[in-house]
Amino acid sequence: MPAPKNLKILPADNNLIPTMRSFTAALGLGQNCGFCHVPPDFASDENPKKATARFMIQMVNDVNAKFPDGKVHVSCYTCHRGANMPLMAPPAAGGGL
Repeated sequence: MPAPKNLKILPADNNLIPTMRSFTAALGLGQNCGFCHVPPDFASDENPKKATARFMIQMVNDVNAKFPDGKVHVSCYTCHRGANMPLMAPPAAGGGL
C-alpha cells in the first residue's frame, strides 16, 4: 500500500485505515470510500465532502480536547446517528394519545 498523502487532520500511522473504516461503521451511513474520496486518488481534494469531513473531525477533536479528563465525550455518532446530515430538531411527534 502506498504511503498516504495530503493528510491534514489524521496521522499517517498504522491506525489510518482502521480509523477510516470506523467512521463508516460508527456513522452507519452505508457509504463507501467514494462518498468523500475520489478513488483511486484518495489524496485528491476534488470531492467537497472530504473538506466537510475534515472540518467535522477537527470539530470533534476540538470539543474532546476541552474536557480535562482526556476522555472522548463526543464522536461523529453524537450528532449524525446514522444520517448523512444531522437532524437539527427532534422528529415531529406522531399520532395522538
